[in-house]
Amino acid sequence: MFDRIRRLNPFRDSLRKTREGVFARVTSLLTQQIIDDALWEELEELLIRADIGVDISVDIIQALQTRVARDKLTQAREVESALREELLALLGGSQTTGLAHHDPMTSIMVVGVNGVGKTTSIAKLAKYLQSQGHSVIIAAADTFRAAAVEQLAIWGDRLGVPVISQSSSADPGAVVYDAMQAGLARHTDYVIADTAGRLHTKFNLMEELKKIQRVARKVDPTAMHEVLLVLDATSGQNALEQTRVFGEAVGVTGVVLTKLDGTAKGGVAFAIRRRLDVPIKFVGTGEKVTDFAEFDAEAFVGALFNSE
Repeated sequence: MFDRIRRLNPFRDSLRKTREGVFARVTSLLTQQIIDDALWEELEELLIRADIGVDISVDIIQALQTRVARDKLTQAREVESALREELLALLGGSQTTGLAHHDPMTSIMVVGVNGVGKTTSIAKLAKYLQSQGHSVIIAAADTFRAAAVEQLAIWGDRLGVPVISQSSSADPGAVVYDAMQAGLARHTDYVIADTAGRLHTKFNLMEELKKIQRVARKVDPTAMHEVLLVLDATSGQNALEQTRVFGEAVGVTGVVLTKLDGTAKGGVAFAIRRRLDVPIKFVGTGEKVTDFAEFDAEAFVGALFNSE
């Protein structure tokens, strides 16, 4: 099943802390011990420490115990391949979760709290779409934070991507409206809209995002086609609450996971997928604008175990 993983796994470096920390202990545990109660207890503890979550970790252990009994496994090393398959299944198997594509134009609203790497992720997404041969326009609709508009303008110049913006404190919906009209006029493939990450209250923020959606749908009744939530992997289980809140407000269609290289708890990806049933669509894999990969469940699971 894992033979298709590319030799140059895009997640290998970003998952190094998780692989060399918790999952190194998992691998050691499953190569040295016989299958007994102590093994199950320690394996469950390690999965929880990886931020997979208590309930999911318990379910994994029960599934593995069922497989051990069914297949009459006797050596702990035989459990590792079963564990990989269970983890892969949690991520939705080998199915792809790419972006939606709509004619004549696809709109993407990017949401997330401040500090998660939203602006950089938008630049990376634009670069990724360019590499696929697509044309892109960016709407700088986080008008509540002047630095965000300035950062996008700089990225736009570097990438050769038009950035639609207005004056500071302008109506974010108006910026998105202008960007989408420009996209249609220029026959652009994708319009990516940045949004605010913080207003005075959570309620105000969510209402502002809903308003942006309503304005966008005046241009295209089906917009927004994608709502991508940017999550900081180092936030751990807090990422689950962010996914739930944004999902209830604007209907998140996918997650962009950032800063995996900064945590030894990369297991939060499994919790996001299982508890909230939201696919991870992209992962930021480093600092450069090209360090951005479409999510591949097999490569992700492989990078947790393989050190080559």
